[in-house]
Order: sequence, then C-alpha cells, then structure tokens
Amino acid sequence: MTIELTLLSSVAYRGQEITAPRLRGLLALLGGELRAGCGVGRLVDGLWVDERPENPGKALQILVSRARKQLGADVIVSTPAGYRLGLREDQVDASAVLLFAAAATEKARAGDHAGTLAEAEEGLALWEGAAAGEEAVLGDPVGELRAERAGTRRTLTRLRALALARTGRRDQAVGPLADLAASQPHDDELLLELMRCQTPAVALTTYETHRRRLRDELGADPAPALQELHQELLRGEAPLVRRGVPHEPNPLLGRDADVAAVTRLLHSARVTSVVGPGGLGKTRLASAVARDAEQRVVHLVPLAGVRADADVAAEVASALDAAGTDPVAGIVGALGSGSALLVLDNCEQVVRGVADLVQALVSRTRDLRILTTSRAPLGLSSEAVHPLPELDPATTVELFEQRARAARPGLDLPADTVAALCRRLDGLPLAVELAAARVRVMSVAEIARRLEDRFALLRGGSRDAPQRHRTLHAVVDWSWNLLDARARSALATLSVFPAGFTAEAAEQLVDNALEILEDLVDQSLLKVADTAYGARFRMLETVREFAAVHREPAVTGRFLCWARQFGAAHHDAPFGTDPLASWQLIRAEQDNLVHALRLALARDDLDTVAAVTAVLGALWTTETNYPRMIGLTEDTARPLSHYRPAPEYVEPARTAAALLTASLFLGVGPGALRPLVALRRLPPAQPDTLVRALAAVLGAVPEVLADHDALARLCDSGQPLLAGIANCVATYVWEGEDRPDLALAAARRMADALAGSDIPVLRIWPASRLAELCLQTERGGEALPHMLGALDALESLGEWNDTIGMRWGLMLAHLQTGELDAAEHWLEEALRNQPEGTASDAFTPDLGARAEMALARGDVETGLGLWRRALERLEHRPAPQGDQLLMDGWVLELQSVALTAHARHGRTDLVAPLAAALPGRLTALLNRPSAPHHATLDLPVCGALLLALGAVALADGDGARGARLTVLAERFRALRNFQPTMSSARAREAAENADKAAYEDAVATYAALDGEGLRAAARTAVTA
Repeated sequence: MTIELTLLSSVAYRGQEITAPRLRGLLALLGGELRAGCGVGRLVDGLWVDERPENPGKALQILVSRARKQLGADVIVSTPAGYRLGLREDQVDASAVLLFAAAATEKARAGDHAGTLAEAEEGLALWEGAAAGEEAVLGDPVGELRAERAGTRRTLTRLRALALARTGRRDQAVGPLADLAASQPHDDELLLELMRCQTPAVALTTYETHRRRLRDELGADPAPALQELHQELLRGEAPLVRRGVPHEPNPLLGRDADVAAVTRLLHSARVTSVVGPGGLGKTRLASAVARDAEQRVVHLVPLAGVRADADVAAEVASALDAAGTDPVAGIVGALGSGSALLVLDNCEQVVRGVADLVQALVSRTRDLRILTTSRAPLGLSSEAVHPLPELDPATTVELFEQRARAARPGLDLPADTVAALCRRLDGLPLAVELAAARVRVMSVAEIARRLEDRFALLRGGSRDAPQRHRTLHAVVDWSWNLLDARARSALATLSVFPAGFTAEAAEQLVDNALEILEDLVDQSLLKVADTAYGARFRMLETVREFAAVHREPAVTGRFLCWARQFGAAHHDAPFGTDPLASWQLIRAEQDNLVHALRLALARDDLDTVAAVTAVLGALWTTETNYPRMIGLTEDTARPLSHYRPAPEYVEPARTAAALLTASLFLGVGPGALRPLVALRRLPPAQPDTLVRALAAVLGAVPEVLADHDALARLCDSGQPLLAGIANCVATYVWEGEDRPDLALAAARRMADALAGSDIPVLRIWPASRLAELCLQTERGGEALPHMLGALDALESLGEWNDTIGMRWGLMLAHLQTGELDAAEHWLEEALRNQPEGTASDAFTPDLGARAEMALARGDVETGLGLWRRALERLEHRPAPQGDQLLMDGWVLELQSVALTAHARHGRTDLVAPLAAALPGRLTALLNRPSAPHHATLDLPVCGALLLALGAVALADGDGARGARLTVLAERFRALRNFQPTMSSARAREAAENADKAAYEDAVATYAALDGEGLRAAARTAVTA
C-alpha cells in the first residue's frame, strides 16, 4: 500500500506539501467522499463559507485547473455532478485508515490478535506527527475531516492496546490501556485486559476503584468477567507451583526472540508446539518459557523415556501425582481450575499419544495452556507451531567461545578460524557445545580439520546431558529410528544433493516423493523455503552426512541422470528470450551440478559431462565468472574432445563446446584447440539461436583467421544472429591485429545487426563490447548511450548482477568526458551495487578513480595520496582468484597510472621504489612468449608501462627518451582507463613540448613496425 495523498498529519501529494488554503480544502472535501465524490454545490459551500465568488462554478473550475496543473491531470476527475479524486482508497490516508480499522476489527473478531496489532499499528502510523485530537473549525474542510476521522483513530488505538495485551506484550500494553480506561471508565473489555496486565496488587486496586465508581454513580456491580478475575487475583496469593522446571546451568544465548514468540503464541493459542531437529535446544527454550510463565501453576513433564502412545497419559498423570483410575481426569484435577501451563517435552516418538492426551485436556479445561517440544507437530486444530531456527552465525560463535573458555581458560581463539568452524556446525547448539568440549585436547584449527568426520569428533558431551545428547551421532540416530524404512531410504537417497533440491528433482530419485517430503519436513529432517522458482528443500549438513552413510551405490546413477536431464533441458536457456527463471534455477542448482560433474568425470560419463558443462558454462558465461570458466575448461576440454554424442545430446554438446571455445578465444585460460576440435566434429545446424550462431562462427575460426574475406562474408550474412556474432568475433580479430578502427567499425555493425533482438543478453553484451572499444579509443561520449542502454536492460532482469561492470564503465566514460560529478555518481552506484558479500579490495578501481577526480579538480596532493593508498592496497592483496595474466595486467596498470600521475606533477620521489622496479617488470613482460589469445591483453599493458617510464623520463628532463617512450606507448595502444592521467592528448602534448623533433622522428621510425618489431624497439628503448 502506497499513500499518495496525505490529509491527516499534513496535506501533501507524493511528498510535496500543499500550502494554498483552498486547494487544501478541495482535496480534503474530495478525500472525505472518495468513492462518490462531491457535487459542485457541496464543494462551493465548503470552500467559500464566508464570501461566495460572483461566479462560484467558474471559481471552482479555476481551482480544479490549478490543482491539476500542480498535481497532475488525473488526480481530480470530473463526474456528472462535480468532481472526485482519481485515487484508490488505499492511496489516500483518510480512506486508508478506514480500511485498516475494518481489517483490524475483523481480525479481532476472528481471534487473530497478531494480525489485529499489525493492522492497527499500520493504520495509526498514518497519523504520525499529527496532534492527538483536533477540533473541527467551521469553514476549514481539512480540520473537519481530521475531526471526523478522530473516531477511527480512537478505534485503532483501542484495538492496538487490546492486541498488545492479548499477544503477551503486557509491559507495552499497560500504559495505553490505562489511558483508554481513564477516558472510557465503563468499557469492561478494556478494564479486564488492563487488570490482566497489571501486577496483582495494582489490579486489585484498579478493581476496587471501578467497583466503587459503579456503586456510587450507577448503583451497579462490576461485570461477571471482572468479578471472576477478581476472585482469581484473590486466590493468586497462593504460592507459585513450578514442578519439573529446571534452573539453567548457564545463560541461554540467542533465544530471546524465540522465548518472546512462544510466549505470545501461548496467549493466542491453547496449544503451542516448538519443533525442530535434535540438538537445537527445544528443551532449554521450553524451560525458559515455563520458568517465567505468567501462570501460577506450571508443570514440565519429560517424555523421552516413553515408547508407546498408550503410556503417555499415565506417564503425565504419574508426574503430576494425579489420583484416580482415569489419567485424564486425574491430570485435570491436579492442574486445578485456574490458569495453568503444562509442558510436554520430547514428544516425537509418541506424537499420536500426546495428540490424543492434549486434545482431551483442551476439551475439558478452559484456562489450561499446553506447550510441547517435538521434532514433528501434533497436527491439532488447536495447535500453533513455532519452528525453532538454527542459531545465527554471531550467536554460534559466542556460544562456542563461551563454552571453549569454560573448558580451557586462556585458550587462543583466532576469530577467523572460529568463525569458519562455526559456519560448519549448522547452528546446532549441541554441535557447538560438543565441538567446544574438544578444545581440552585440540586447537580450534585441529577441530576444524577433523570436522570432516563430525560424528567421530563430536562426542563425549557433558555428564548431565541426556544419553541421546552425549554424541552428535546419537542425536541424529534418535530421529533416524523414528522413521519407517521408506522414509529412511528416501532421506539417504536425497542426501546425494549437497545444496538442497526441488520436489521435481526429488521425484526423479524417489517414489511417492511428495508424501515422503511432507513426512520428512514434519520430522524436522528437511527444511523447506519458498523461492522464485518454487519450494526448495535442504538438510542440515549433520543430517546429510549421517544419511549419506546409508546411501546405496545405485543412487549415484539416478543423481547423474537428474543432472544430465537438467543440463539438457536448460543448457541454452540463459541465452533465450526469457532467461531469468532458468538462470535463477541453474544458479540454485550450481553446487549440485558441480558435484554431478565431478562424479561424471570420475565415471567417464561423457553424456552427463557434456550436458552439465553446457549448463554450468551458460551460467558462468552470463555471470562473466572467468575463474569458474577456466576451471571448467581445464576439467572438461580433454574428455569432450573425444566425445561423440548421441542425437539427444548433440545440442548440449554444441553449447558446451561453443562456450568453452568462446571463453578461450577471448583470452580466458589455456589454448582453444580441444574445444574447437569437439565443436567442429558436431553435425552442422542452422544458426537460428544465439548458441548455434556462436557455434557456427567459432567453428569457422581457422578459416576466418587465415582468410579475412571468409570473415567478411560471415559479417555480411543476411541472418542477423550470424552477422552479429561474426562481427563480434571480428572485433577481437582486428583488435589483436592492432586495427582499432576496424574493430570499432565491426562493433558498430554488430550492434546494428542485433538491434531490436528479443534476447535479453543481446541487449547487454553488444552494447558492452562497443562501449569497451569506445573507451579504449577515448571515445567516452560515444560509449555513454550504449552503456546506459545496456544498464537499463540489465536492471530489467531484476537480480541479474552487474557482473560486466557497467557502472564502472559509466564512471570511466564520464572521466574521459570530464564530467566529474557524473563520474562520482557512477562510482558510488558501482560500489553500492557490488555483489552481496563483496567489498572494495586491491582489484576494485575506486581509489584510482577518486584519485583521478581529485587531480582533475586541481587537488594534486589528495589525488597523489589516493594513488599511493591504491599502491599500498596492492601490496597487501590476497592471492588472485582467476587468470594470473588478467590479474597481473590489472596490477601493472594501476602501478603504471600511479607512477605516471606522480611524474606528471614532478613528485616521482614519492614513489621512487616503484619507478625503479617498473623497467624490470616491463622487460619481463616484453620477453614473455605471447599467446595469441593474450595479445589484446599484453600489448596495452606494455603500453601503459611505456607511458609511465616516458613520463618519468620527461620529469627527469630527458625529453628525447621520454618522447620515444611516449610514441611506443601509443603504438602499443596503452590503456587509457584512468583519465586525465592517461590521456593520449595530454601525453602527446607533453612529449612534443619536451622534444618535438624526437617525437616526430619516433612516430616515423615506429610506424611500420609489426608486433615483434615493436617489442624489440621497446626492449631497446627501456634499456637505453
């Protein structure tokens, strides 16, 4: 619900305050009659009370016209009789409060006190900032409307106070209830809840005051319900009964919210069940609730030793010392007629017997509340279920540290190691305590290493723990033994999925899957979560490892069959017209598919290898996840080069081979020969999909590289997909041959060929590639519209991350155009939209970008200081994840720009060690054998290093050497990302100013050199 027009606290439309008195009045009159609107006469009477205009109708028309001009043409709509607002009831606060009041009243009648509270609080929030009461002022429609809605405000306030009391929030309720009772002294319902929220002594005083007022004013007695509560309060002077409720041996961590939630449920439901897997702390939670329960009589009965449903009632009766031959009658008698709480702990092995007893007790008592703990709910209509969650990571660490220090004071607890260990303990308090107990004889790092066999490690708990909680194995074994043979087999089978699964996946491995899944969820052995692509099930890792021991070997084959079918169904979906749903599903199954790929490679199951490689390649290609693509290629290129697929796996094989070849052709990883061999062996197909077009072009790469006419024919194809992909390949071919003009022309043809495509990735990738080439050639202005269009397409896909770095590109483009405020905006956007869990590091360009902005604004000290901070961050960087050449190139680029910036401003002394080191690094790079697919990477990095050394030479007064190095930097197409420092125009101007003749001579000397000739010239220039 979005409020567009506010009238209660202020008069504003979409946040814009409206101050004109008559316009405020017009909106208030129409807001008070939202559905029907107001006739002209009613509006004139309400707006011109003292002095009517000569032409009232015309004056009203002018006012409406002004309103439409200020607020929008559709805000006020004409009707046959007058006007009405063109807004829904939930868009105007004065009407929305009526909706909230109606909903809150309905939920209160139905006993949904939590829902009542939510509706009431949301309705009252619409008065935020408004005076508590507002008198109607004649001639002020706004004041009249607010006075009219004051009754609704009082209703919502009353409903909120009652709901607070009935959901257990008595401390919060007592103040509002007291205020309401003071203004409405004869409202018995308010008074009843107020007394229940007060301490017994205060409640007795409240009752006596009310009784005297009724006698003196009306000659009447309090209502029967108040008299009954009064008698209960008098009886309440009897001592508290707390039987079977233990005192805690140590603080209960991380469960305050659960204690409060269960306490609220006990107010709104007769029966509350706390459910969850073993070792989660259900018993301790129930004990904490029972210890502080408001009921004077509380009994906690453990049922772990009861094995038969028929014995439950007798066991409970015995624990309560109930007399008689009828256990249920005896229990009712032992609990008494007043308010009582019965806690039944560990009910999972006798759920049916507990359910029968609870149902009987609920039907025979009025004020009894029952709390159960179990691994499965009772399944009663009177029951509310509280699924107990695992401990959050912070609490897990706190618990481990507390118990570890208790076991071994002075123990070293490295924060990172402890956090990593705790992440593997499933948030189970029992697992945490068992692991912490091991610190008596092990370090934390040793415990983490041995956790691979958690059941052998996590044993030997405290002596006061139940036998079933002495080891982690015993905890899971207890649940395992409660399952029938069919459920055990299913749990073992489904443990093959390391990352959870859907019901559809389970059905491929297990018969009658839906029925069994429901049973396993009820037994707290599976957790279920709703996702964008349906429900997803997962096991705690503890349960999965236990079940895996019982898994039959044949399950692996069924699991690989699922993975193979999944890959065949989704391998090219991310490149289709509706990619998001498949992309989300593939990403959710990623870890399962990686596991399947390892198994398939070990079994030499090439059908599965091809299908899974295809679908993982599609995911990682669309995420531009180069490290994963490198690993995928290294693992699968060799086996797939010998693969001859059956007809049903030709297309997955084509996708796999095409994506591996593409990633290698673009310079990510080792040589492309094996995937290309696999691709060329496949039967040809019409290029009617993106993947097939890609395969057709890449399959022709040997001919294309040898004959540019063959490439031109593909680029001029009448089939848009084929022409677009061919021109994309041409951009890399021409870039590798040092023809940026032809590469840029091919990129423009690519964008034209693929314009208007209904494939989302083709609204992103071509524009991104064209913008990339524009930035390389310092055409930032031309790059901007392409990147903005690509970003719009990217954002239309929702959660699809900006893995391409479009916002970083927009920042760099604005640096090139000199629009510093815009560059700063896109820098902040890029940082804000980084993937969740990532932070700025040595490979993030934020410090360099801020440095260039400061330099461009003339703040040299700040700019150079930021560049030195960037260098320091590089020195402390972690080992790179991904292609070492790519990472090295980034490091060398940052070092080159930092040195260039300092040299330009005559401060090379501040980075003297870097200036001394870069010539050696450049020489090593020039001497390194250049793989063809890394030529586009090596040359520009060498160019950046040459430009840096040239800037140092110019700063040192060696104009001739600086000019030669500057020209070589241009020929090597030096990286120009960071501007203004790396501006080619600025570099050229500096070189010409220093020694124009040397600059022109170098241009002429180096113009005709090929790649190897340029390398030789650069080696000579560096060592000269």
